[in-house]
Amino acid sequence: MPIASLTLEIRIEHAQSLKDKRQVVRSVKDKLRAAFNVSVAELEPETQSVWNRATIGVVAVSDSRDYLRGLMDKVERAATRHANNAGGEIVDSWVEMVEVVE
Repeated sequence: MPIASLTLEIRIEHAQSLKDKRQVVRSVKDKLRAAFNVSVAELEPETQSVWNRATIGVVAVSDSRDYLRGLMDKVERAATRHANNAGGEIVDSWVEMVEVVE
């Protein structure tokens, strides 16, 4: 069974406080969860106190690798759009596929 993991690096240039950062991160996470059947979490605790950077992880499970590839592409495009609307910018992203043998 394949598992897809998408990691998004977000830069929040205008953030002047942790509250500014949280607004952008929460907005992106909530919109991705609502639009897609995926799990979303903020990653890398060492950057959580940095106001202008965030790392978000998105994970999905399916029985089709092709479906997961397409889904991760759609999630990445949506995340880019939502981050831009919230005042952030996706500066890097990558997808990893893992095969779980039962």
